[in-house]
Amino acid sequence: MKNYSVFDVVGPNMIGPSSSHTAGAARLGRMAAKIAGDNVKKVRFLLHGSFAETYKGHGTDKALVGGILGFSPEDDRIKNSFEIANEKGVEFEFIPIDLGDDKHPNTVKIVMNTEDGRTVEVMGASIGGGNIKVTEINGLEIEFTGAYPTLIVKQWDVPGAAAHITNCVAKNNINIAFMSIYREEKGNEAFTIIEADDHIDGNVIEDIKSNNKFIQDAFIIEGF
Repeated sequence: MKNYSVFDVVGPNMIGPSSSHTAGAARLGRMAAKIAGDNVKKVRFLLHGSFAETYKGHGTDKALVGGILGFSPEDDRIKNSFEIANEKGVEFEFIPIDLGDDKHPNTVKIVMNTEDGRTVEVMGASIGGGNIKVTEINGLEIEFTGAYPTLIVKQWDVPGAAAHITNCVAKNNINIAFMSIYREEKGNEAFTIIEADDHIDGNVIEDIKSNNKFIQDAFIIEGF
């Protein structure tokens, strides 16, 4: 298999390719699309800090769009991501913005409109070496890196929900490396994020979603 450098991914016309601005950006876009459900029809990228200042020259823009299309950082199609998005009818826009002094300089807020009429917002940062950190989903502060196989469950914050999720994980012989539950207020929507040591089989999703009293949605993001 051919190995691509970051320079190959963004194409020879890009200035000073870097893993933070290209590989990390592609992973952020891909992660956001997974969270939205892979049916994104329109997307706005709100670019903060150095992302806002250099997104054209470093190929961050093409990498972000490529990620939304599902391309990995090694995918040579990233250099043509604008054209491919246009062919697929995916609209995109880049907006430099100040997201606050507390944000990492390579931060982007990705606002997606899906085919089924939903608006999904994901904020994250490229933290160096192609690594990323997701910090918000729909305004709810969270934190995970995607370095491990990751299970994300959207649920109601009610007694029994966390037990149901962990029972399903144990039933499928998955060892939990890290687990966090995030909520805005008691009894409202919440997210459980489980980073696992092992591959997460699709059967665990079926088991978790079988209880619609607790669960709204669940999906898997394989580790990068």
